[in-house]
Amino acid sequence: MTRKIVQQYKAYRDDIRDLQTRRPLPGPQLEQLEQLDPFLFLNHHGPQVYAPDNLGLPFGPHPHRGFETVTFILRGELAHSDTGGHESIIGPGGVQWMTAGSGLIHSELSPESFKRNGGELEILQLWVNLPSRLKMTAPGYVGLQAYEIPQISLSKGQGTINLISGSIAGVTGPIDSLTGVTMMTVQMTAGSEVTLPAPVARQVFLYTVKGRLMIDNTEALAWHLIEMDNSEDRVTLTAKDDATFLFGHADKINEPVVSHGPFVMNTTQEINQAILDYQAGKFDVKL
Repeated sequence: MTRKIVQQYKAYRDDIRDLQTRRPLPGPQLEQLEQLDPFLFLNHHGPQVYAPDNLGLPFGPHPHRGFETVTFILRGELAHSDTGGHESIIGPGGVQWMTAGSGLIHSELSPESFKRNGGELEILQLWVNLPSRLKMTAPGYVGLQAYEIPQISLSKGQGTINLISGSIAGVTGPIDSLTGVTMMTVQMTAGSEVTLPAPVARQVFLYTVKGRLMIDNTEALAWHLIEMDNSEDRVTLTAKDDATFLFGHADKINEPVVSHGPFVMNTTQEINQAILDYQAGKFDVKL
């Protein structure tokens, strides 16, 4: 038996400058951030090809407080720097996991070599909420290259699980999530099948990056966020095409969510304080 599809939310187009962007969460059909608690937001940038002498990514210095960002570099490169003193350039297949916590200012830009030479680019960024007890935790950052992420091969070489956090099949991902989030990307060839653990008490997150999947005789469409029921503790997916998807699960937080731009807190008063702290330069000091 497998979990079933409750609803599918198409990623709507919302380009940022010349960056092709699709966003399933939040969206016209899924506006309340807490509906997929604790998953708040997902941007899918690309896939596209940048010409030489391009402007690169547009995400200059900006603040965050109260949650975590998980960035998946599927194609291309991403340069990260923040006021915690963290810097890295992560290449294809790599991941950046940033805990904004009490407050960070960071930049996510294209390296100079990419702006000079151009190339393929495809990036996912997921925001994961933190409970009130952790919203003011110390900020942190981990950047992982593809070779640092365990790969679990599907049977007959028909695909790969790239395990970022959590455990599966006796393998544990390199990120020790503050809230026990399990997260992975999965590539499958057409006709292949995989069964993934999805504990009934936890919220499943499934986004189809490429291709179509069958789940309990229902087709999951490409570029859709798939909401699952909690009837079973596993989900079985069959690839109708060569497919890539983002999959994870986490405990629900079940707390009020108040957001304002780059801040996600529990109350309006906390949002107002975040704005005041940012304006006062309290996010600018290296930790």
